[in-house]
Amino acid sequence: MATIQSDILSAFCKASSTFRSVPRSIVFCRLISSPHRPSFRLRAFTNGGGGESSSPAAVKLPEKPSICTADELHYVSVSNSDWRLALWRYHPSPQAPRRNHPLLLLSGVGTNAIGYDLSPGSSFARYMSGQGFETWILELRGAGLSVNGSNSKDIQKSSQAISDRMEATSESASNSNGVVASEKELNNILDAISDKMESASKSASKSNGAVASEKELNNNSEAISESDTSSSLEVETGNGAVSEELTRLATVWDESKLVARLTETFMRLSERVSGFLSDNQSKIMSTKLLDQISKLLVDSPLYERFNEIRGKLSALLETGQNSGITNQITDLSQKLVKIIEESQLSVSPPLFDLQARFTSTIEDFQRQLDLMVKYDWNFDHYLEEDVPAAIEYIMNESKPKDGKLLAIGHSMGGILLYSMLSRFACEEKESRLAAVVTLASSLDYTSSKSTLKLLLPLADPAQALNVPVVPLGAMLAAAYPLSSRPPYVLSWLNTLISAEDMMDADLLKRLVLNNFCTIPAKLILQLTTAFRERGLCNRNGTFFYKDHIHKSNVPILAIAGDRDMICPPEAVEETVKLIPDHLVTYKLFGEPEGPHYAHYDLVGGRMAVEQVYPCIIEFLSSHDK
Repeated sequence: MATIQSDILSAFCKASSTFRSVPRSIVFCRLISSPHRPSFRLRAFTNGGGGESSSPAAVKLPEKPSICTADELHYVSVSNSDWRLALWRYHPSPQAPRRNHPLLLLSGVGTNAIGYDLSPGSSFARYMSGQGFETWILELRGAGLSVNGSNSKDIQKSSQAISDRMEATSESASNSNGVVASEKELNNILDAISDKMESASKSASKSNGAVASEKELNNNSEAISESDTSSSLEVETGNGAVSEELTRLATVWDESKLVARLTETFMRLSERVSGFLSDNQSKIMSTKLLDQISKLLVDSPLYERFNEIRGKLSALLETGQNSGITNQITDLSQKLVKIIEESQLSVSPPLFDLQARFTSTIEDFQRQLDLMVKYDWNFDHYLEEDVPAAIEYIMNESKPKDGKLLAIGHSMGGILLYSMLSRFACEEKESRLAAVVTLASSLDYTSSKSTLKLLLPLADPAQALNVPVVPLGAMLAAAYPLSSRPPYVLSWLNTLISAEDMMDADLLKRLVLNNFCTIPAKLILQLTTAFRERGLCNRNGTFFYKDHIHKSNVPILAIAGDRDMICPPEAVEETVKLIPDHLVTYKLFGEPEGPHYAHYDLVGGRMAVEQVYPCIIEFLSSHDK
């Protein structure tokens, strides 16, 4: 069990191979946030400029997708971005006391609004609105129903597509086969992840982990069936002339696509992939790609010609973007493709899979670049752009008299609130927060035994290049059947989320299958600084949030769970002790004989409504002046 547990948790950190190991239906259900593959952008975060004038700053959908159980679904735009953030709105109960401030709920890393609203009978958000608070849940970029869209029609279409996919995932898990058909299938997935993690680690130790290993990059080519190869051989045996002509025609048919694909790949590297890569990292990536192509031609008489072209390409990529580089790269890409086709025709017998392997190498490399561009944000983007945009919108909608709101953050949501208070206090600015509640959150995990320490391998920026995203939602969905059904070989996964007997099985299922999303490596990279000396810092490493939290004058209620392995009580206490005593209240939930509280039990556990929620209401009410 210990070995399996170690493998699974490690897989959460190095999951690049999951995209090839987990069935496509699972992965794409989580990764694609719109029906169409996004085109490459020169900058992931644009300047807005004239584009914003033609699209609304905020949208309220007339029809909510069925996955949204709030009273209303709003969308707010983000400066310097095409993202439209989803805001779930819950109206206050008319029977409850009238409150002076709206309430904002922030979720954890890689999660959406569903964790706060699991069912009508177990809904943190509904409870708060039932107590009179106009309640809003923010879904950060990349989470839940947040989308890329320029108008109401696009937003409506994209959000409905996301909702349909999330519901399809739940239905798939409910049928007889489950998300993963059998224990054997999941074990195969875990074995593949483990093998490729080891391979990626070896590759990283040799080349700073810039890209995946040769085995990973050529994975698609290994999927070429023996039947296809054997059919080609039969054609050649029966009629050599026909075989040669068919090969030539196939080469001509694919050549333009290969040239375009290769040119686009090198152009992206030249443009530094939307700012994700430094000059040195871009050079490493291009070198690794050319190394993979080189290995395809190592036994070819055209190997020397390839090396000559490789040298010219490398020189062009190092010069950066200029007016003539596109044509030059296209020309050199054309020559590379020519070498591939000549190699295929010149070797006897022909290497029938050479073009397929070449194409596979380029496609895998492009897929990695696409992920870097699509998931190009970190913690500071949430802090500086997403949360402020949501607060401004809520203020305009709710119009509190003192211009403030109350806020509750779970896990990373609480870290965001701590970081806001620290940043504003340092700058001597008004935070616009009347009071804050953090659930299982800390700015410093160095003294704890948090399972999040397994993310530390991604603290190396080179590893972030090797693993652009961690598909947490897809991985948990894949593992769910074996954590919830006999022989329960992965039941220990549930204890990371909820303590034994603390969450209804159906609610836990909804949480696992619908609450988790894909996490950018850049986000994880920044969050891992919370495990270093001085704790969490900004993206540049110049501002340490715990150094200034004591300057804040905002009242804080910090809550911890006794069985929380993700944010243990000692981690919560590490931040609490930095806050002046008259401003902070610390509560630890859980008793020696039970009930116990794990990471999500503070929000959705069966005892939370009796023990945790009233504590929060009492605190918020005392500061709702």
